[in-house]
Amino acid sequence: MKAILCSQYCQPDDLVLTEIPDPVAGPNEAVIAIKAAALNFFDLLMIQGKYQIKPPFPFSPAAEVAGVIDGVGPGVTDLKVGDRVVASCGHNGAREKIALPASSIVKIPDNLDFDRAAGIIIIYGTALHALEDRASPQPGETLAVLGAAGGTGLAAIELGKVMGARVIACASSADKLAFAREHGADLGVNYGEEDLKEALRRVTDGRGVDVVYDPVGGAYAEAALRSIAWGGRFLVIGFAAGEIPKLPLNLVLLKGCDVRGVFWGQFTERYPEKHRANMVDVLQWAVAGKLSAHVHAVYPLEKIADALKALASELGVTIKVGVVLGDDLLTRTAALRDARITEMFSGAPFPQRVASINAYHAAKNAVLTDIGKLCAAHAGQLTEAYARIDLGGAEPGITVLEPDASAALKRCLVDNLRKASYPKRPPGQPAKSVDRIPLKETAMPGMH
Repeated sequence: MKAILCSQYCQPDDLVLTEIPDPVAGPNEAVIAIKAAALNFFDLLMIQGKYQIKPPFPFSPAAEVAGVIDGVGPGVTDLKVGDRVVASCGHNGAREKIALPASSIVKIPDNLDFDRAAGIIIIYGTALHALEDRASPQPGETLAVLGAAGGTGLAAIELGKVMGARVIACASSADKLAFAREHGADLGVNYGEEDLKEALRRVTDGRGVDVVYDPVGGAYAEAALRSIAWGGRFLVIGFAAGEIPKLPLNLVLLKGCDVRGVFWGQFTERYPEKHRANMVDVLQWAVAGKLSAHVHAVYPLEKIADALKALASELGVTIKVGVVLGDDLLTRTAALRDARITEMFSGAPFPQRVASINAYHAAKNAVLTDIGKLCAAHAGQLTEAYARIDLGGAEPGITVLEPDASAALKRCLVDNLRKASYPKRPPGQPAKSVDRIPLKETAMPGMH
């Protein structure tokens, strides 16, 4: 059978399409002939060795699959050849067949197509576990969803509406909020343009939100916690911004609220029957049209590198900064922040796309800190530095420029240079003023 293999930590273009033996179902196992496999951002991290789970080599990316039963092993009584099914496999989904424990496989209705079914398990499983098992929102309560236009955000919006919650979508652009409203959000907060805490208080008439669903982390986590109502529940889903926040525990005391972790993977292992029941509910709601099971794009198996790069482009950040040291250009490339952020020193002004304001701020701070150290190490040679920072729009061909981005970078660069450790000056030589470092700034128009 055909399989995409990762034989060492690598980039998407380094994955290999090859032939491997067909799997054989062992006791209490079944073999699935895979019709569709879903990719998530952690698949990119996994092949690069930057995810907490590190499968033995060689392995295939893709952690959830849909297909038909191709064979069953001894002891399997509730599955038969030809059954249409979905399963979460952790990895090894990017291949034509896979053998899995029968207990991890769930049948799907005939009127649910494989492409939609393959992407249901993780995002809707996570969201349903978070809301139903960890938060238990009551009809009429308010649910604020951060990162609302992402996969798990959309799932939380749709499931929140199924449970009768009043859903507030929180995202970084008007386009993303419009997309979230198409999936059922009642209200929207653009945290790229207004203070998140104040906006959530405003749309709840000062009461605060009952449940915060946060797959983003970063600076917005504390702002969301400050907006929570008395007795509210703050759900920690993940850290798409690349920064794990440090929440002030006095806020938890003062608001009488709970901060609750959501670790879906451990939940499925500890409570497999409850997980299966959750998935049955999700599949029924999808068939009934209550859940969209949105599919961003479909790629053939041999184009998995393109799919992973598209996923990285959608969620990733690239920050480039030029530094001239004397007459020479220093060029370096390094991966930062879970491989989503690349910082590159080059000798020309540049544009760059940033798909997430959250990740943008985390990336900028990380790169500026590193530039500060770099410039300090070459303080005697530094003659000029320049940068342009663009925020990439949600759709191809749209570019949104952040006002005063270049000036903000100048201030951060100067501040980092002040903090950096300079080489000792020869006796009697006056100190150089970092404020006199000329920065070639690009004019920044307002938001479009």
